[in-house]
Amino acid sequence: MIEVAIMIEGQNGLNWARWQRLATAVEDLGFVGLYRSDHFTNANPPDLDSLELWVSLTWLASHTRRIEFGPLVTPVSFRQPTMTARMATAVDDLSNGRLTLGVGAGWQEREHHNYGWQLLDVGERFRRFEEGVQIITHLLQKDEPLDYAGVYYQLHEAVLLPRPQRPGGPPILIGGNGPQRTLPMAARYATEWNAVYIPPATFAERSQMLDEMLAGHGRPSPSVRRSLMTGCWFGKDDTAVQTKLAARDLTYDKARERGIVVGTGAQIVDQLGDFAAAGVQRIMLQWLDLDDMDGLEGLATAVLPQL
Repeated sequence: MIEVAIMIEGQNGLNWARWQRLATAVEDLGFVGLYRSDHFTNANPPDLDSLELWVSLTWLASHTRRIEFGPLVTPVSFRQPTMTARMATAVDDLSNGRLTLGVGAGWQEREHHNYGWQLLDVGERFRRFEEGVQIITHLLQKDEPLDYAGVYYQLHEAVLLPRPQRPGGPPILIGGNGPQRTLPMAARYATEWNAVYIPPATFAERSQMLDEMLAGHGRPSPSVRRSLMTGCWFGKDDTAVQTKLAARDLTYDKARERGIVVGTGAQIVDQLGDFAAAGVQRIMLQWLDLDDMDGLEGLATAVLPQL
């Protein structure tokens, strides 16, 4: 059975009122989790509200009881990895073990330029990312102090205290589809691989690649959970669906070719079945309208009881 979570883009106007309303709805409606991006702003103006990631997750940890949550994803370019490990452990403990720590290399040029963060070229970016993940995994999973002499980070007898309540700390998620950089990183370090906007056939192909890479590291295939983050355009009837497609100059088939979950409740249930057959264990449906609570309730009512 595929699990269904909600993902929101925090830079699209997220403030406290919207975040609290969304979190309550996601928990009450029966979704398995709530995930959000970690951005200062969008790639193009205008700039909108963008509630700080870890502050919002701290509130979520203590004001929900059931849903799992986390960043999709938090870039190492924004925070020194020791701080990410410290905050993630504290939030995971506060939530009684419901955080998944999604980490990434960073990608959006505008926010890095506007706020003074160094993005680096792609090669350097991923080398820094790997150093950051190595540090985070050690601090979460090992008791002994860490001496680390990297190109981007240098640590001396660094230790994470208090130790995580959950053995090994929160699971680490690495997201992306790239077979050259992202999948090898997931095979080495991740507890969960999260694909982005790809159709079932492509997901199955990349998942098989990941299996082969895992075998090369002596890791069994089930050791890495498989999830997908993709768009969701739900309509209560065909007319509503066609209106949403027309606004984006797309057809139903073209949207599905891009991996977007689109349609009425019955159509979405069929699509989720295809993703499940391809190996997706959890799907994070991107909900772009942060004020559309009626639509979110309609999605939950039409889809979740059929899974």
